Amino acid sequence: MNNFRATLSLLTVYIFSLTINAQFQPKNINSAELRKANQWVENTYSSLSQKEKLGQLFIIALYTNKGEDYIQNVREIVENEQIGGLILMQDDAAREITLVNEFQQKSKVPLMIGMDAEWGVFQRIAAAHKFPWAMTLGAIQDKNLIKQMAAKIAEDCQRMGINWNFAPVVDVNTNPNNPIIGNRSFGSDVSNVLKSAGAYSAGLQENNVLAAIKHFPGHGDTNTDSHHDLPVVSHNLNRLQNVELAPFKSLMDKGIGGVMVAHLYVPALEKKEGVPASVSKDIITGLLKEKYSYKGLIITDALNMGAVAKRYKPGELDALAFKAGNDIMLFSEGVEEGKKLIQQAIDKGEISQERVEESVKKILLTKYFLGLNKYEPRNPENINYDLNNESHRTLVQNLYASALTLIKNTKNLLPLSCSETYYYVPLEEALYDTFLDNLQRETTVILKKASEISTIPANSKVIVGFHKDNSTAYKPYSISAESKNILAKLSANNDVILSVFGSPYALKDVDISKVSSVLVAYENNEGSMRAAADAFVGKTAISGRLPVLVNDKLKAGSGIDLRSTPKSSAKVHAAKK
Repeated sequence: MNNFRATLSLLTVYIFSLTINAQFQPKNINSAELRKANQWVENTYSSLSQKEKLGQLFIIALYTNKGEDYIQNVREIVENEQIGGLILMQDDAAREITLVNEFQQKSKVPLMIGMDAEWGVFQRIAAAHKFPWAMTLGAIQDKNLIKQMAAKIAEDCQRMGINWNFAPVVDVNTNPNNPIIGNRSFGSDVSNVLKSAGAYSAGLQENNVLAAIKHFPGHGDTNTDSHHDLPVVSHNLNRLQNVELAPFKSLMDKGIGGVMVAHLYVPALEKKEGVPASVSKDIITGLLKEKYSYKGLIITDALNMGAVAKRYKPGELDALAFKAGNDIMLFSEGVEEGKKLIQQAIDKGEISQERVEESVKKILLTKYFLGLNKYEPRNPENINYDLNNESHRTLVQNLYASALTLIKNTKNLLPLSCSETYYYVPLEEALYDTFLDNLQRETTVILKKASEISTIPANSKVIVGFHKDNSTAYKPYSISAESKNILAKLSANNDVILSVFGSPYALKDVDISKVSSVLVAYENNEGSMRAAADAFVGKTAISGRLPVLVNDKLKAGSGIDLRSTPKSSAKVHAAKK
């Protein structure tokens, strides 16, 4: 009898492990810990009322910049509806920690705390340190650096009590005019997106912060911002499988804990006209769960976004999303009504109780694996320093340096010579001082404004900087006609070195045929400008590659290696790969 029980116990663990083999779990977890996890899930689930079970399906937003009446409303929803989690929004880290500590104490089941932290918690907390955007990371060839960055983001998340980073974006950005993805994508090449996103996800999950690959089934080729209206992805199934869906499918098979479903209409995957993927049973249950056999958490994109909020009422939208196969409704604005409508659908036989059990147990299991069964309050003291210090700056500087991409150096003008005189012409709308100051410490560089270019002697060596606004990831990348004309005038009778402090798409319609050297620095901030200046004077090597197809001449993967070299070096060898 004892042997039978032992065999049955092992069989139970084996079967249970099979059900979660595609779901996030800590590395090297043993059978004893799996039994504990299973027991905690079963005991917790059994202790919940039906309303409490349904509450686990919802995550609502917590802002600290909307006043005390707003926070009191969140407090009441947490207490009365016993929801599953919170998504932290703007903007006070210490206040958020204090509130999360309070809300965790008032929750029967520990809350899952999420945040959009694609480029670190800076995305929501202005006092934190900003990490590079995904497109910048996509240029980096040593993907282990991306993993290191994600590990540091995970450390910051843990410091704040955040368990789930709604990242990375794995959309393949094949549309240069995409208004919402762009810099948030690792690029237009599927393989590079997959490698980059895989490194990012591993950096999070190996440090016990859940990843969420988004925006399934692929937001990379859209002309519409789903925050405002419903984008349409009209590609055929073959194209979708080879491009849009490919990185999702590959990463799902590697134990990614979450998939976020987009508010997109994809006719090849959804028969009914105008139905967003986020409420499509064909896409979520038929494709994601059944065909792809994904067993991790499936979460909607934010339900307050215009693409769906304009079409459905709060509560109604939540119920439709759950019916379609989502486990969690993110940024719900109708928890009470949504729970009521889901229960009505259960009573009518439209949704089975087993379906509720499946989702709630997945949520509980993930919470256990993330250590939420032993939640420890966070201390808000010194939080801003902990999120922004020298350890962040050192890592970020290395990332920007590793992303720099040299796409032309025909006259070997780079690195600069300490014995030459250069003129510097900053163009476009953003600040340039850090770049100029760092160059002037190493060699002779004379500033000339756009209005002063006629005073530059012919046959000079001229550095031109395209400095684009770096305040958000969504700023337009296009270069003005005036800047393009100035570049053409300067390159007609001078040796010109162009540095692009912005998206590589900025070069889409810029004539660089007469420009001797072209470097892409991807962003315009302290870190990227310092990195570019160091590379210009030979302090650091250049090894990045374009992550996107810019035009027929500038293709994804383009780039030239340039070694670092001491100032005394007479010659620098450039090796094109």
